[in-house]
Amino acid sequence: MTVFVMGASIHLVGDSINHRLVLNGYQLHLSVRENPMMKKLDPPSLIDSFELLYFYDEELGHYMWYLPYFLCFLLFFNSTFVSVQSKTTHAKGFWPLALLNSTYYWYLVTEGQITPLFITTTLLMTIMWLYQRFVNGNRLDINGRFLLYTFHMTIILVAVWTSFFWTDEVLRTKYASSLIYVPEPWSVYSLYGKRFF
Repeated sequence: MTVFVMGASIHLVGDSINHRLVLNGYQLHLSVRENPMMKKLDPPSLIDSFELLYFYDEELGHYMWYLPYFLCFLLFFNSTFVSVQSKTTHAKGFWPLALLNSTYYWYLVTEGQITPLFITTTLLMTIMWLYQRFVNGNRLDINGRFLLYTFHMTIILVAVWTSFFWTDEVLRTKYASSLIYVPEPWSVYSLYGKRFF
């Protein structure tokens, strides 16, 4: 809980500063160093401070925030296995809700830049499911199926989203240091959407 709260706090402080920067002309689709606003700073060494702020907000804060979050998902998922003989439950709104939930997770994954953590969590859930299914002979209840399907659908949505901007040079430059290239929706909006709104 402490790690979660600290990560959320770091993120909120970083975001409040980031929103002030945007109001003053900061362009979200560019890296900190390439931003015209940052190039005007005097002394230029101040850019290092803003890069550190970006690291705390967008990387460290997000991982401190989401690591406990996904750990709770794994613990919950582990409790959703039932014996094969138990009655199966079906919900009428399963697929629309799964699509809606995966769209929400798509936003968390892309905007939070937590794709490696999300993929790892999904792989762990899949391995747990395979082990329980084929070794222990258990199956998922409706909650476990919902969570597993939602996470897999989210990965598909993230892959489709990334494919739209796969060859975008500006976004590629911003996320060059990322482990996995996934552009943030706000960066895409900053680059392409601002002229329409």
